[in-house]
Amino acid sequence: MKKKQQHPGGGADPWPHGAPLGGAPPGLGSWKRRVPLLPFLRFSLRDYGFCMATLLVFCLGSLLYQLSGGPPRFLLDLRQYLGNSTYLDDHGPPPSKILPFPSQVVYNRVGKCGSRTVVLLLRILSEKHGFNLVTSDIHNKTRLTKNEQMELIKNISTAEQPYLFTRHVHFLNFSRFGGDQPVYINIIRDPVNRFLSNYFFRRFGDWRGEQNHMIRTPSMRQEERYLDINECILENYPECSNPRLFYIIPYFCGQHPRCREPGEWALERAKLNVNENFLLVGILEELEDVLLLLERFLPHYFKGVLSIYKDPEHRKLGNMTVTVKKTVPSPEAVQILYQRMRYEYEFYHYVKEQFHLLKRKFGLKSHVSKPPLRPHFFIPTPLETEEPIDDEEQDDEKWLEDIYKR
Repeated sequence: MKKKQQHPGGGADPWPHGAPLGGAPPGLGSWKRRVPLLPFLRFSLRDYGFCMATLLVFCLGSLLYQLSGGPPRFLLDLRQYLGNSTYLDDHGPPPSKILPFPSQVVYNRVGKCGSRTVVLLLRILSEKHGFNLVTSDIHNKTRLTKNEQMELIKNISTAEQPYLFTRHVHFLNFSRFGGDQPVYINIIRDPVNRFLSNYFFRRFGDWRGEQNHMIRTPSMRQEERYLDINECILENYPECSNPRLFYIIPYFCGQHPRCREPGEWALERAKLNVNENFLLVGILEELEDVLLLLERFLPHYFKGVLSIYKDPEHRKLGNMTVTVKKTVPSPEAVQILYQRMRYEYEFYHYVKEQFHLLKRKFGLKSHVSKPPLRPHFFIPTPLETEEPIDDEEQDDEKWLEDIYKR
């Protein structure tokens, strides 16, 4: 018969299998048997050092990745923000609602596409928001030599940030010369309407009353200044034929010599640059929606731009930049222009489609229809804007509209 375990102070041991976790009650003395630590709580100094080394390697790898080159970080973040499909298509969570703040923006404005109106707005906004508006007095040199490109890129890159640089110049590839690629924005319009506006502006100027057409074309002979637009087109004058009509695409294609040759190569390269380097390419016929999206994408530059644009005083200034003495060519002449500008129209419709897709993501309504084989030409009502989506027309992308309205 086994003897009962004796307590050190005498008597039987009340806990023959060891003391409870909290230790023995007072008065029972110290215990020799103790409960060991749980297995999963055991770790050595070597294990701790391994975990910290792994974390350090991860942080260094993340830092090196962010310091690597490639497309502008802002455009990558924006592409992730907008996504390649709608929320319902990819069934993913809503994107981040906070956009990064780019400090380098270039507006390589296309001639006769509302650029003077936008520049007037930018002068007001730069004073209001404190960014550096960098302009140029060079208006008639869009094609640059390699050395001129390097010099201009150097001058732009060394400007005080945040800056917005604007000039009539074909697309510049900053990364080719070792610079940081800025964010590009631009606006285009119906190619025939752009051509007509430029044709009459060179001859008769606008309503500003400063005789700017005489300054821009002082050597133009009187018979050329008053040349009928139909005669210019039908008789195939140089001003009304290629390559002079191939005007919009080079602003997006770039400085390569082939960008000035009407054809598929320049067209496809222009589309590629729009996708990879331009934050937004808007349509002048929908300027108010362009300004709304610019305010959403670049609030540090364009916050409050629409209210300024709609102000009666600014409207009065804007009306002074409207070209005077414009006339509409005959339907026959217009159709000839369309044939000569077929690449310009293919690019215009591509940009317009992308712009409407972007509008829909932010809850702006667009009447998109398949373009006819031959577009119906017209002189559009300037700056006409479509209405926002009504409540009953909202769909499951309402979260995008909520983001837009914030």
